[in-house]
Amino acid sequence: MKRDVDFLYEIGALRQQPRMWHRFLGSRGSHVASITEHHYRVVWLALIIAAREGKGDTAKIIKMALVHDIGESRAGDADYLSRQYVERHEDKAIEHMLDKTSLQKEFVNLWKAYEKQTSIEAKIVKDADNLDFDMELHEQAAQGSHLEADWRDIRNKVVAKRFYSKAAQELYAEIASTKPSDWHIKSPYNRLTGGDWKKK
Repeated sequence: MKRDVDFLYEIGALRQQPRMWHRFLGSRGSHVASITEHHYRVVWLALIIAAREGKGDTAKIIKMALVHDIGESRAGDADYLSRQYVERHEDKAIEHMLDKTSLQKEFVNLWKAYEKQTSIEAKIVKDADNLDFDMELHEQAAQGSHLEADWRDIRNKVVAKRFYSKAAQELYAEIASTKPSDWHIKSPYNRLTGGDWKKK
């Protein structure tokens, strides 16, 4: 039980840890997702991909999405540039984080399956992991960043060569054409369109 509680406190600390992408995405005053925020949206993205594809064990997908990057908090979240210079031991980080917890065996195995990228669940979570980056780029662009345009050619190649599912490719296109504020400004249920300001 003590190790379970220790693990929960460590997971809670991930709310404070920005992802390494911050040095590329961040600008003064802008928010870049923490490891926790990244995991949260990856879970939802993966569930949407799985539903649209009609494939995968959703319980396994959720668990795999929750564990897929937690080792980065100890091993380091090496971005595409720093990976050329550092050697990480994410496998050791996962083992140590989950050591003697109630979740150890199941979640270490899920992480290993994710890393192998052979199961449909692992492929769906990887697509979701990729799409979260595109969503964050788009959110940054809405705040005035030019990085989305700078990255467009690279991201188009990723979609063509590294996305596993058709649903992820379709979501990529929809993300690019949807403003991050559409969910509330264009909602049929906001105050102007469906509330007390609606014209009668």
